[in-house]
Amino acid sequence: MNAQISSLLEGAGMDPDAVERIVRTAIEEDLGGPDGVDVTTVATVPADQIDTADLVPREPGVVAGLAVAALTFALTGGDDRTRCTFAATDGDAVEAGTVLATITGPTRTLLTAERTALNLISRMSGVATHTRAWVDALEGTGARVLDTRKTTPGLRVLQKYAVRAGGGTNKRMGLFDVAMIKDNHKLAAGSITAAYQRVREAFPDLPVQVEVETVIEAEEAVAAGATFLLCDNMAPDLLKSVVAAVGDRAELEATGRLRLDMARAYGETGVDYLSVGALTHSSPILDIGLDLRDR
Repeated sequence: MNAQISSLLEGAGMDPDAVERIVRTAIEEDLGGPDGVDVTTVATVPADQIDTADLVPREPGVVAGLAVAALTFALTGGDDRTRCTFAATDGDAVEAGTVLATITGPTRTLLTAERTALNLISRMSGVATHTRAWVDALEGTGARVLDTRKTTPGLRVLQKYAVRAGGGTNKRMGLFDVAMIKDNHKLAAGSITAAYQRVREAFPDLPVQVEVETVIEAEEAVAAGATFLLCDNMAPDLLKSVVAAVGDRAELEATGRLRLDMARAYGETGVDYLSVGALTHSSPILDIGLDLRDR
């Protein structure tokens, strides 16, 4: 992998090897396998032709995934003739028509990689744009927006990075790094207290989050030792009651079918976080195109 791209990915908190696996899988999907070819481009474009193209958004938004797009062109070309120059930085709010990056290399590489690169950067930028809208809506409330595990299978590392680029906060990467006691765990264990104690015994050093639905459950969870509560499907008035009952003994997160038009009302309840699954499962893409320059 190109050292510049690898450094950018590492600096963004992404594992370059994991991102490379995602990108290679996406390229092979479009080509029909590792030895596949873009039949239209091979038929119409000479192998030695070199061109330059720009990545350009068709609408305003927040960009995320520039290094991922650059990696797509580099891996598709398979040689060192492809060069990418960035004119923007992930997290930038950009207007329609702004040049985000310029790629120079074999024309076959540019055209073959085009759709895969755009699929990735458009999806990531859409997540970042949606996240920024929540960040802006919560400004001044003291609450922050979190993502969830409701990600597209195989793309979690990219989507969660895009949330960060948009100004949001990652909650947990998977089932391995944080224990989250939800309603079915409570039922299976018999109670919140029993579930919490079992997690603590099995994984004493792991962060634990407990889902609660009432003030009584919140008080039980805190009494058991929980310091992070997920307040599930609570109206703002009920959340305020939980905030008052718990005080500073635990961090509180509002969760469950939250909408952007609700953001400020929930942020002003005194909770620390709002978790929004829609950031990764329902964000529309940011429409970005690849414009080949005139020869």
